[in-house]
Amino acid sequence: MMNRRIFGLGAMAGLAATLSGCASKFKTYRGPEVTSIVVNKSARRMYLLHHTEVLKEYHVDLGFAPVGHKQVEGDGKTPEGTYLIDRKNPNSQFHLSVGIDYPNDRDRAFAAALGKSPGGDIFIHGDAKPKKRRRDWTAGCIAVKNREIEDIYAMVNLGTPITLRA
Repeated sequence: MMNRRIFGLGAMAGLAATLSGCASKFKTYRGPEVTSIVVNKSARRMYLLHHTEVLKEYHVDLGFAPVGHKQVEGDGKTPEGTYLIDRKNPNSQFHLSVGIDYPNDRDRAFAAALGKSPGGDIFIHGDAKPKKRRRDWTAGCIAVKNREIEDIYAMVNLGTPITLRA
């Protein structure tokens, strides 16, 4: 009985610590709807838009070989084109993350013609280790600071279009 009580108290303390940590990680947003996201890869900028109005602008890091459209798994490129935000990961190894529905049918067909995988799991995410990093360090994702992904996670809804431009 004593062990059960100790475990119960430990579990409650862990739950309290988790919830208190969530207070800073999960923000709420009540402003204008983000109707689209635009990433300008060459400028390393990402814009959250409400129609034509820029709501937020961020500096981003990209894949380790960012020039050109992602074609196959492991090429280090960040995709180009228009996709949708299709998932959110509150347990990301990169603080929080928002998923992009890459690859599409065209991406899969192109990679298949090469006999390769197109890759996947492309996200906008935070930085697991927020100390200074070299530029363009991801495997093809779009990285922002942890405090910035908290805002993005709160502001962006599933189904939001994202256009990634060269």
